[in-house]
Amino acid sequence: MFAPDIILAAVLNGLMTGAVYALTAVGLTLVYGVLHIINFAHGAILTAAMFAAYFAWKAGIDPYIAVFGLAPLFFGAGYAVQRYVIGPSSHGEDRNILLVTLGLSIVIENALLAGFRSDTRTIDVPYGFSVIDLGFTFLSVPRVVAFGASCAAAALLWGILTRTDTGKAIRAVAKEKLGASLVGIDVAHVYAVTFGLGAACLAVAACLLLPTFYVHPRVGNAYVLVAFTIVVLGGMGSVPGALIGGLFIGVVESLSGLFLGESLGQIGIFLIFILVLLVRPTGLFGARA
Repeated sequence: MFAPDIILAAVLNGLMTGAVYALTAVGLTLVYGVLHIINFAHGAILTAAMFAAYFAWKAGIDPYIAVFGLAPLFFGAGYAVQRYVIGPSSHGEDRNILLVTLGLSIVIENALLAGFRSDTRTIDVPYGFSVIDLGFTFLSVPRVVAFGASCAAAALLWGILTRTDTGKAIRAVAKEKLGASLVGIDVAHVYAVTFGLGAACLAVAACLLLPTFYVHPRVGNAYVLVAFTIVVLGGMGSVPGALIGGLFIGVVESLSGLFLGESLGQIGIFLIFILVLLVRPTGLFGARA
C-alpha cells in the first residue's frame, strides 16, 4: 500500500494532465452540442496543431507564445472548413457530415505522413525539466502552466458562451435550430463559429502539450479516444461535464498508473467508460433524449 503523500502526489499530477484532456474534450463536446455530430477529424486537427506549434518552435517562437497566434489561426481554419467544405458537401445530412469529417481526418493524417514521415519529434525548452517543490512531491512546471492555461481557456470559452451575443446564438442553435433561424440567426455561420472554437481549443491544447510530449502524424488518435471517453462521462454536449470529466479522467489515469504500472495506466479510463455506459448512458450532466 502506498503512503498517503504518494497518492496525493498522483492525484495532483492527474489533475494537471486532466486539465489538458478537458480542453481537448471541450472542443469535441461543443461541436456535438451544436451540430449534433461526432467530429471524426478532431484527433487529426490536434495533430496538425501540434505540428504547427513544433514548427513555430523551430522558427524561434516558444509554444506558450505561439498559442496567441495559433489559436486564432486554427479558429479561422476551422471556420472555413465547416463553412465551405463540411457544410456544403454534407447537404444538411448528419450521416454525410460524419463521412466528411472521417474523410477529412484521413486526408490530414496522410498529408502529414507524406510531408513529415512517421518520425517522432520533440522540443527542448529551458523550463522543460523545471519543477515546483511542494515538500512532499514535485510538480512539473510545464504541467502546472498547462493546468492554469487550460482553466483560463475554459473560463474564457464559458464567458463567450454565456456573456456574448455569439454565445447566445450558439446556445439557441444547439437548443432549437429551426426556431433560431426563424428569429434571424445565421445557422450556417453559427455552425462554422462553433467548429472554429473547437479547433481553437485544440490549438491551445497542442501548445500546452508540446513542451512535455512528442508529436508524430498519428499522435492525435490517442487523445481523441480519451476525449471521447470524457465526453461520454460528462454528458454529450455538456461543456461543464467535459471539464469535470477531464479532471476526473486525469486522476483515474494517474492512480491506475500508480497501482497497476505506467504501461497499464489507461485501463482505468476505459473501465470508467464501460461503467458509465452501463450505469448512466447520458453521463454526469447529460440530458435524457
